[in-house]
Amino acid sequence: MAQTQRVAVLGLGGMGRPMAANILRAGLPTVVWNRSPGPARDLGEQGARVADSAADAVREADVVVTMVTDADAVLAVADSGMLDAMPDGAVWAQMSTIGAAGTDRVARLVAERRPGVVLVDAPVAGSRGPAEQGKLVVLASGPEQARDRVAPVFDAVGQRTVWVGPVGAGSRIKMANNLLLAFVNEGIAECVALGRALGLHRATVLDALHGSTLVSPWAAEKLERIGRDDHSPQYPLRLALKDVRLALGDVDADRFPVAGRLAAEWQGAVDQGLGDEDLTVVVRALER
Repeated sequence: MAQTQRVAVLGLGGMGRPMAANILRAGLPTVVWNRSPGPARDLGEQGARVADSAADAVREADVVVTMVTDADAVLAVADSGMLDAMPDGAVWAQMSTIGAAGTDRVARLVAERRPGVVLVDAPVAGSRGPAEQGKLVVLASGPEQARDRVAPVFDAVGQRTVWVGPVGAGSRIKMANNLLLAFVNEGIAECVALGRALGLHRATVLDALHGSTLVSPWAAEKLERIGRDDHSPQYPLRLALKDVRLALGDVDADRFPVAGRLAAEWQGAVDQGLGDEDLTVVVRALER
């Protein structure tokens, strides 16, 4: 019988916290750590061991999951003692969205300082709701020999794992995925705002779109939330903007002018104080 993987989850924000809860529910021994202790204490009440530091969290882990805001945060956690404390042969599943360049920085750090650690680049597609339901899609990349070891963790947090190549490919797929998501969100927002500008009631626009073959399940859920004026954050606008800028930062941005204009528009909405709302709040900025 395969050994049960011991898991450490570092970073318990809007995504990391429900992911850690699902790993716990899958029966995997789990240690958690977060810079602010509140989320870790809550998971401790569910059966997780709460670590005092990132280094303490990983000392006996077979798989270490990081889920923090950006590449600088990932590297800060690694440099806080985490990377040095990981056992030889342990797998670091880096699941934060940090872009291609950020992932390359992490890979260089591991190669230079801890070549005995196995790095898997595995950002996820999905927002807070799917994270709570264990229905994320894991976009994994890394050594083939790590797949069986991380499978129980990825199965706990996601409905599907897609292996896309060597380390770095997962983050590159994630950038493409998130750019499509940004365009879909912008299309929804502009459609609703245009209807209002043409003198239509919002409810009329939403009713006409209901059941349309143009509207995916993700878009339908966003339209339903717009109809309720519910912009509570599933995927905060400031993070969605960060991901668009990450994608543009990894390429010649002049080749993607529409994405650049979208980023500028979203920056305006963030400057209006809307960055912590769900990205659907763009419709509010367009309607003003």
